[in-house]
Amino acid sequence: MPIRTKGGVYKTCIRPVLLYGGKTWASLKTHEQKLHIMEMRMLRWSGGVTLKDKIRNEHVRGSFKVVPIAGKLKESRLRWYGHVMRGSDNDVVKKCLSMATQTRERGRPKTTWMTNVQKDMKNSDLSTNDAYNWKEWRLRIGKADPA
Repeated sequence: MPIRTKGGVYKTCIRPVLLYGGKTWASLKTHEQKLHIMEMRMLRWSGGVTLKDKIRNEHVRGSFKVVPIAGKLKESRLRWYGHVMRGSDNDVVKKCLSMATQTRERGRPKTTWMTNVQKDMKNSDLSTNDAYNWKEWRLRIGKADPA
């Protein structure tokens, strides 16, 4: 089977299963690392490439025409945030964004979904007001796979 076909199968069948519900995860760096490792193992296995071949991950990903899974996770999280922000003020999901979850304990604050979204928005140079313009928002958050 050609590599492009394998890449298409990966993008349409496997990656959606891996990222199912990912738009609502409060993902940690360890979660993203595990997803990255699993993705590269699958791509290398399906491409017949081993680590002993000393082929870089970027080259393997480029031959399958696949962007990193962490970028797709970020895209889906921002897409959901934009969807929620464009909803009416009476929506339950939008009300839940402003709710305080629990009192803070000692030590570093726990990573929340909202802190992930704020970090993603800061890295992408986006603001909350940008979410109300649907077309512009989709263009700015899109990490479409290369054709």
